[in-house]
Amino acid sequence: MTETSAQPQPAMMRVPARIFFGLFGAAAILVSGCAARKKPTIPWSTAVLVRPVMPQLSSAPGELEDPVPELKLEIPPPPPPLSTRTVPPRPRRIAPATNQNAAPEKPDNPQIVPELTTQESSALQREANQSLSTAERNLAATAGKSLNATQSDLASKVRSFISDAREAGRAGDWERARDLAKKAQVLSEELAASL
Repeated sequence: MTETSAQPQPAMMRVPARIFFGLFGAAAILVSGCAARKKPTIPWSTAVLVRPVMPQLSSAPGELEDPVPELKLEIPPPPPPLSTRTVPPRPRRIAPATNQNAAPEKPDNPQIVPELTTQESSALQREANQSLSTAERNLAATAGKSLNATQSDLASKVRSFISDAREAGRAGDWERARDLAKKAQVLSEELAASL
C-alpha cells in the first residue's frame, strides 16, 4: 500500500483562488460604473443660455459701496544704522610699567625631570651618546653628496633631533635626550640607506 498525503497540492489550491479573484475583479468593475455613462444634468445646448444671478445692492441708489475694502499696508521706516563710525575703534593698550635700570630677564621654562639613580642616569647618558655618535657619523657621510628634496628634509630633521638631544642632555633630562638621539639615529640610518 502506498501512503497518500492529507495535505492538498499547492497547484490545486491556486486554481480556486484565481477564479475567486477574477470574479471579484469583474464585479468591482461592473459595480463602479465604468461601463455605463451618466448623462449630464444640464444639456450642453442650453448651457450657453444660463446666466449668473447678480446680487442685489442694499445701499441707496446714488451711493455705490465698494464690495472689497481698501487694504492699507503700513510699512515701518527702516531702523537707523547701529553705528555711524566707518573706521573701527583703535584698541586700547595699557603700557606695562618698565624699569629703566633692570635688564630684561627671560623666564626659564620649568621642566619636570624624573628622579633617577646614578646608575640609571649613566646608562641613559651612554645610550644617548652612542645614538648621537651613530647619527652624526651617518650625517657626515652625506656631507659631500648632492641630496634630493626628501633626503635634504631627512638631514635637517636629523640635525634638529641631534641639537634637541644635546640640549636635553645639558638640562640633565637623559631619558628625553636618549629618546631624541634614538630618533636622530633611526632617521640618519634611513638617510644613509637612501644614498
